[in-house]
Amino acid sequence: MFLRSGTRAPVWMLGLVAVLLLGAALAALALLGGRSLPERAGPPIEELAVERTVLTPGVIELTVRNTGPDPVQVAQVFVNDAYVDVTGGTDPIGRLGTATLRLDYPWHDGQPYLVSLLTSSGALIEHEIPAAVATPRAGPGFFGVMALLGTYVGIIPVLLGMMFLPLLRRAGGGVVRVLLAVTVGLLAFLVVDGTAEGVELAEGTGGAFGGAALVVLGAALAFLLLTGVDRWLRGRQQPAGGNSARGFRLALMIAVGIGLHNLGEGLAIGAAYAVGELALGAALVIGFALHNTTEGIAVVAPLTSQRPSVPRLVTLGLIAGAPAILGALLGAAVNNAELSAFLLGVGVGAIIQVIMQIVPSLREGAGTVLNARTLGGVAAGMLVMYLTGLAVAA
Repeated sequence: MFLRSGTRAPVWMLGLVAVLLLGAALAALALLGGRSLPERAGPPIEELAVERTVLTPGVIELTVRNTGPDPVQVAQVFVNDAYVDVTGGTDPIGRLGTATLRLDYPWHDGQPYLVSLLTSSGALIEHEIPAAVATPRAGPGFFGVMALLGTYVGIIPVLLGMMFLPLLRRAGGGVVRVLLAVTVGLLAFLVVDGTAEGVELAEGTGGAFGGAALVVLGAALAFLLLTGVDRWLRGRQQPAGGNSARGFRLALMIAVGIGLHNLGEGLAIGAAYAVGELALGAALVIGFALHNTTEGIAVVAPLTSQRPSVPRLVTLGLIAGAPAILGALLGAAVNNAELSAFLLGVGVGAIIQVIMQIVPSLREGAGTVLNARTLGGVAAGMLVMYLTGLAVAA
């Protein structure tokens, strides 16, 4: 039963003992340390974040989360300084807990409203509704619209961009490097855009689950995961050798990175439409078509020296564009800012990993620096994404 002299314990056993000792130490610290410290002086810290607002005729429904350290109990609710009857939220809301408040109020379409939540200790927490719009009801028709929207802004533009492959194939080696540089510029802009959008969403959550740290966490996990996938693909394709396998692997990684970005983008679109902040129309569709067509060009840029089959190209296009459909459906159904921020971070990390793979291909030889044409291509890619992004905002 006992280990013989000179034998070593298995690594897993040592790890298990270390975890058990750490758990016991933390439990003892929690039990004894808390009692030995004085109670906190001053009033309770009460913080509530409104995570979701649903407007139906005559009713305003708020989903609130306690983002502070102390329990919060909502005592009264006012809308534009008028007292309203409220259902729900009668019990104290514990830390990170949620409650749904149903306010009976005859709101009018397009009007702004200020909802004031008065807690039992007298703290006032305000939530602004800039323009009241009825929340779309979830159903087959609604989710069908979301799937169609994801197709318009994801799959179709990417496939249209991939149709430039025959034109790109006629270019020489120097031009291909410039095209790859443009691809880096496109992806770099997506990193900046995704990070800014993710941080903005995270800041509006009240920081219950880390705020902007969610974006960083998603980016780090995606970067590590795609790095592992890339190493696995390289190990499988090394025996085949040649530029063909290397070019398709790079195109696949670009498609995966763009697909993860479009997942977060679709989720933000679905959430915005669900709360009435996004108007569907020709301007939106055309704007996204211009913006995301460049993503299709980025996918096929590494394939200029080969002739991939149509099914392979379609598969790459679906990998890059189809996640927008899933994102739009999730955004409309869940409408969770924390999830949106995390997934946008996932897209950022994936694209950073892809950029690191492309950069070595931009050099004309080992040890050479990037020339002016390559740097100009990177700048051109970022500028194209910026200008086509203005069309989306229109």
